[in-house]
Amino acid sequence: MRTVVLTMKASVIEMFLVLLVTGVHSNKETAKKIKRPKFTVPQINCDVKAGKIINPEFIVKCPAGCQDPKYHVYGTDVYASYSSVCGAAVHSGVLDNSGGKILVRKVAGQSGYKGSYSNGVQSLSLPRWRESFIVLESKPKKGVTYPSALTYSSSKSPAAQAGETTKVYQRPPIPGTTAQPVTLMQLLAVTVAVATPTTLPRPSPSAASTTSIPRPQPVGHRSQEMDLWSTATYTSSQNRPGADPGLVPKEELSTQSLEPVSLGDPNCKIDLSFLIDGSTSIGKRRFRIQKQLLADVAQALDIGPAGPLMGVVQYGDNPATHFNLKTHTNSRDLKKAIEKITQRGGLSNVGRAISFVTKNFFSKANGNRSGAPNVVVVMVDGWPTDKVEEASRLARESGINIFFITIEGAAENEKQYVVEPNFANKAVCRTNGFYSLHVQSWFGLHKTLQPLVKRVCDTDRLACSKTCLNSADIGFVIDGSSSVGTGNFRTVLQFVTNLTKEFEISDTDTRIGAVQYTYEQRLEFGFDKYSSKPDILNAIKRVGYWSGGTSTGAAINFALEQLFKKSKPNKRKLMILITDGRSYDDVRIPAMAAHLKGVITYAIGVAWAAQEELEVIATHPARDHSFFVDEFDNLYQYVPRIIQNICTEFNSQPRN
Repeated sequence: MRTVVLTMKASVIEMFLVLLVTGVHSNKETAKKIKRPKFTVPQINCDVKAGKIINPEFIVKCPAGCQDPKYHVYGTDVYASYSSVCGAAVHSGVLDNSGGKILVRKVAGQSGYKGSYSNGVQSLSLPRWRESFIVLESKPKKGVTYPSALTYSSSKSPAAQAGETTKVYQRPPIPGTTAQPVTLMQLLAVTVAVATPTTLPRPSPSAASTTSIPRPQPVGHRSQEMDLWSTATYTSSQNRPGADPGLVPKEELSTQSLEPVSLGDPNCKIDLSFLIDGSTSIGKRRFRIQKQLLADVAQALDIGPAGPLMGVVQYGDNPATHFNLKTHTNSRDLKKAIEKITQRGGLSNVGRAISFVTKNFFSKANGNRSGAPNVVVVMVDGWPTDKVEEASRLARESGINIFFITIEGAAENEKQYVVEPNFANKAVCRTNGFYSLHVQSWFGLHKTLQPLVKRVCDTDRLACSKTCLNSADIGFVIDGSSSVGTGNFRTVLQFVTNLTKEFEISDTDTRIGAVQYTYEQRLEFGFDKYSSKPDILNAIKRVGYWSGGTSTGAAINFALEQLFKKSKPNKRKLMILITDGRSYDDVRIPAMAAHLKGVITYAIGVAWAAQEELEVIATHPARDHSFFVDEFDNLYQYVPRIIQNICTEFNSQPRN
């Protein structure tokens, strides 16, 4: 009997051990299969802002097309949480416009965000925001678990708002993954679970991508093409896919009041006038496309008082200002104003419009700023019905940088109607391609957005910007009397060279002329003789010493007649006179004549020059326009002081 009992006990123990081994092995196999679930990367839309996502750090997948300027980005490297997550990723260079995965990490709010243009995205400036984020490549940290489903600050995710079906599989808790002592009851429970197979639920499909509505293919003649295309463009730009165009989602209503108003991009501080074509021939559909480009430019530029300001003038028979530089000082208000512009009709009198802008638009009363380059962008459908060359020349000489966007142009059988062939090259500031953009069709107008914004903001290349160094006709009046001597005369010429080097020389920038005098006067070269800095510097070196008496009054009269009488309109006129002695003739009447004619006169005296005579010659106040040195060798010391005074005086005056 005892043997039987022992045998039964042994069988029970053996069975228990078999169950134990089998259960533990099954538990390990189950854990091995489901211990490491595959990470599902959430997908978001281009318009999702970081501030709408509560998670402090997460990985997401961005779609293609987030380079579009309608997805606002604020900042550089560190972005305000009001920014588009995917737009910031493209701006930072982590993604290109084809989309992909990124890692986003929330950081503290900043006291200021600097806007910049990078990778086809114009980010905006912002003075302060409550929260920031940075964008990194999607390389998960070891030991860090990233969420498969994002937590949004509202009940609906932005993906759902956009009409997408977003289903994220929530995996069930995994039994047996925590290392704890196994009791007999737990072991039996696991054994039962293994004996009764349970089918785990399959994960539902990942978020379906939005199917975009195909753009209608152009058919029929031009007006029909434009009708179909423009309708599709403007409807799609205003309404999100899948949304009721007459309703605004609650999330949007709740955040509209929170949209920050930027102070503007300080890296693009320009005063910009858009000259838009309102002629009858353009048609209503193409006029709408033109307005859309204006709205996109207004958004991309980041309008603000510390950055670019923009006004719009429409031309037809006669030009008219819709709003000036100070009417709208942020991109949001400017875009709304652009939408309300209506077409005027009439001819395409571009030349008349450019003259109007030159005389009326860039004034202090209209918001023009002395430290900002003046820029005009002229849009022309086909060709102008009047001449533009003369009007554009006067505009350039007023310091206005003229850009032309020409659309379509004349066909071969229409060229006989073109008033001024090659009008764009005659009008722009430089014929190097920088100031001209041409598109073959209105269908391609949107392609000019990024290159145009980049160029108008490139203030270093705006060659016609009116500054103290590029906006004057400067006439040197040089004493060549016997008391100077050959050696000192060469020192004077070196002084003239050093001053000239500081200016931007060209036929539309600063121009240089020179007169040498003794008892008589000689025109060494006029303002229109040389148009490059190397040519001017070589001409100064070639000036030969004359020798004779000192008739300074006659020299001033000669310079007024032979130099400044031929000065260009809207150019500042500067006379820089260098003498080493008292004049043999009267200087008062000639000096007064110079002042009355608007010639700003600087008088530099050396050695035996009379101080009171220098002050009579110099423009008031004399302390800023007359200088005296004991020796010729010390002339070079006054170059920085003279340049500074010229620029200080220039910057204190109205731009036009």
